[in-house]
Amino acid sequence: MPELDHRLRLLRRHARGWAAELRPYALDLDRDPDVVLRLLDAPAVSCAARLQIPAAFNPAPLVLAGERFLLTSALERVVFCEEIAGGDLGMMLALPGASMSGVLVAAIGDRSQQEWFYGRLLERPTWTFFALTEPEGGTDAGGLRTRATELADGAGWSLTGRKRYISNALRASMGVVFHRTGDGPLDLGAALVDTAAPGFTAAPVPTLGVRGAQLGALRLDAVPITAEQLLGRHLSPMRRGSWGWQRTFNLLRPTVAAMAVGLARAACDYVREHRRALRPDERDVLARVEGEIEGVRRLTRRAAVAVDSDSGSGHLASAAKLRATRLAIEVTRWALGSFGPGARLDQPLLDKFARDAGALEYMEGTGNVQRLAVAAAMDRGAFDGYPAVSATTATAGGR
Repeated sequence: MPELDHRLRLLRRHARGWAAELRPYALDLDRDPDVVLRLLDAPAVSCAARLQIPAAFNPAPLVLAGERFLLTSALERVVFCEEIAGGDLGMMLALPGASMSGVLVAAIGDRSQQEWFYGRLLERPTWTFFALTEPEGGTDAGGLRTRATELADGAGWSLTGRKRYISNALRASMGVVFHRTGDGPLDLGAALVDTAAPGFTAAPVPTLGVRGAQLGALRLDAVPITAEQLLGRHLSPMRRGSWGWQRTFNLLRPTVAAMAVGLARAACDYVREHRRALRPDERDVLARVEGEIEGVRRLTRRAAVAVDSDSGSGHLASAAKLRATRLAIEVTRWALGSFGPGARLDQPLLDKFARDAGALEYMEGTGNVQRLAVAAAMDRGAFDGYPAVSATTATAGGR
């Protein structure tokens, strides 16, 4: 994977500055998720709220030294999200904006749906939600129980079901709900939903990590939606269902991997900054950890380039997500161990990093899901020519 070009180095440097501005609020946000509401005037928050909006709908993209950035490509998102997550993963997940829903709307939404969605994002800082996970079925799209039922008079549809562990569920004013319209494989769908709609309620879900994301449980009791809110209505059932979803998840997985890399790097930097008198063996371990982080960073960027070229090519994205999430857990635990017994009490920020790392496992498919995808790709020879990638993913179960 080649080094970042001048344009992406600009983005990385700027995002790193934003991350430094946000880091001092990390522990406050962990205690009180509403802290982010008091940061809406901070450049990192106000500008992030307008990113991931396609050029056709975004009159004011981020401009750095004459270069325009929209964060609509996986590679741009990877560079940006690694840096912000390196400041604080909880803050990264708490930022307003298009987030995951925006990627899906760009992929399968029609022009009017995109205008509605992105138009609202431009009005004011707006949070969105991405409601796939269900209490009993996790993120298994094939096992969805939430139903969209067409009304008898043909005047619209109603959504009924439960969702859980949804980021920004209590802050969001709109988002995407995944559902079924029937029992067949072509009966999967997603709909744009306004949280002010009758029958829509959200309740907080207590968590140990990423508290800033304010995870919630959604209850949908015959929430009314119109046909215009059904995403991909202009597409075939396959393209607006599992085919379109899979490509969306391929585009998102390198972003999750980048967050994991950023978190691992933050923990490593913390050890370097606060354990200045390292023994020779400890310096050797630190150097090895930094090398592992760089290797996974390169894999993550390669995965982003691959899905930008072909969103149907998700094997590198699965490999990156699998290895990076494991890396974040390993490195944050190693970092705590570097400070000896009582580190979780004596180093609260490092304790937060370790708690946050566990949440990455459940974003965009668990490790078992990614292992199955990687194994299938290896069977069909998709990794041929990438021995380093194959070796890395083969040992991603941990040491």
